[in-house]
Amino acid sequence: MNLHAAHLAPLDPRNMHSLSTLPAFMRAPSSERPQWQLMGSTLISYLADSEDTNGAYCLLEALSMPGSEPPPHVHSREDEMFYILEGELDVFVGANVFAAAAGGCVFLPRLKPHAFIIRSPSLRMLALFTPGGIEEKFRSMSIPARSLELPNTALPHPSTEHEDAVRSIGDGGVRFLAPDEIARELPAYHQAGSVTPRSHP
Repeated sequence: MNLHAAHLAPLDPRNMHSLSTLPAFMRAPSSERPQWQLMGSTLISYLADSEDTNGAYCLLEALSMPGSEPPPHVHSREDEMFYILEGELDVFVGANVFAAAAGGCVFLPRLKPHAFIIRSPSLRMLALFTPGGIEEKFRSMSIPARSLELPNTALPHPSTEHEDAVRSIGDGGVRFLAPDEIARELPAYHQAGSVTPRSHP
């Protein structure tokens, strides 16, 4: 069989009903599009929302600094994937510890407790959530960003100080771990949680 010819064969009209009706688009972080800063020190640019992908996934770019990481948590609905663009972080998934840097990709399955610690002055990464929908919970804990830059001082993740934030994200299927769960489910994070960021020249 000629695979090249098969690849170029015209579409079978009988299969046209299965083709996606979603429009193609291109999107990039830009000051002309609404940017949202999670109530903390993470600048989020939404590149693909659930409504763009018929609920299949959402994709965002996050720019963060040490001290703004969410507490250890577990997703009941979404698988998650990080692709590191700039910076370094340690990702803790159950008993696994991944030291990720630019070009690295980390998969975080649903129902697996996880956490991460930023080990560089700043971190820029892509985060993919599948299925989509969690982005609406992120927006509910956010305010419009005034620029595409991080604030001068790191602010804690809202879940550490705001009960309504915990309730909102909990409604989205995300649960934060209690201290005894962290020690049991994420032992390496429990030991490394007080370690300061790696020094850089």
